Amino acid sequence: MDNINYTPASLEINSLNCQELTDFLTGIGEKPFRAKQIYAWLHQKHAASFDDMTDLSKSLRSRLKETCRLTVLKPVQIQTSKLDGTKKYLYALADGNMIESVFMKYKHGNSVCISSQAGCRMGCRFCASAIGGFVRNLTPAEMAEQVYRTSQDTGERISNVVVMGIGEPLDNYDSLLKFIRLITDEQGQNISQRSITVSTCGIVPRIRQLADEKLQITLALSLHAPSQEKRQSLMPAALQYDLAEVLKACDYYFAKTGRRITYEYSLIRGINDSPGDAERLSMLLKGKNCHVNLIPVNPVKERSFMQPDESAAAAFKNKLEKNRINVTIRREMGRDIDGACGQLRKKYL
Repeated sequence: MDNINYTPASLEINSLNCQELTDFLTGIGEKPFRAKQIYAWLHQKHAASFDDMTDLSKSLRSRLKETCRLTVLKPVQIQTSKLDGTKKYLYALADGNMIESVFMKYKHGNSVCISSQAGCRMGCRFCASAIGGFVRNLTPAEMAEQVYRTSQDTGERISNVVVMGIGEPLDNYDSLLKFIRLITDEQGQNISQRSITVSTCGIVPRIRQLADEKLQITLALSLHAPSQEKRQSLMPAALQYDLAEVLKACDYYFAKTGRRITYEYSLIRGINDSPGDAERLSMLLKGKNCHVNLIPVNPVKERSFMQPDESAAAAFKNKLEKNRINVTIRREMGRDIDGACGQLRKKYL
């Protein structure tokens, strides 16, 4: 189920943009203005059923039930951190698959990290998402629903969305693009494109394709090593795309969009956290308009990878700063609630 095809019998109504919804409704003999009404119910009021759409006639609601499906995610489990209030959601999909989302509160606003696939085929060795392999892509509605239901549960407006949960977003490119346009639509949630971050392990053709879309989203590259050899030992996807090729694609993205690239770097004790690694990383990124986000790796039971101690992480950061690389160490959120991507889903399954 890599590709998602909409047919009248299985039309996922909340994956349609406003024009597509208008075309569908006029095609079944309804007035065009109904599209804006329904679109608002779906993407502003987050209706959980067609019966919630009380300003529609009963006959239209019945017809929508017959011809469309309305995707609504339901939380199977919610964990709340006692440390920082972070909330982790395990959502059930209609076919029984499970995905995760994480709600985080920051001074600059509320952020939701969402999944783009059920499972993942990238196989990064330090990530729990890849355990169990890839099942299928998510639809645009399934991606947007993670934002809507999390906002509904918390009672908070979501101002930032990070597509960095389970899955490789650029491996689900068409749905990702449509999700971004739905979530940023002025007639819907109206989240700024500049408040959307998409993370990728480095699918070069898709990075270049995304650059040509000329969106104003932030691209985050999962780098995790300063050399091709070390990177491919951690990330099987790196076997397909050489590091030099990946970095050129990121440079292309910056040239096309003017948006600074974020380089994600999971610090793993004894693997990629040495002073030499920091020096090589500095040389790799020298002169680039970028930001490095150091992430002490979240231990996963099935893996042997461990975090460096705080002094080693600080020394790594200091080395980059001395080499004039813009860098931060990501503040850990939800450490007491299966905070690492894929952990809660794996435990449930």
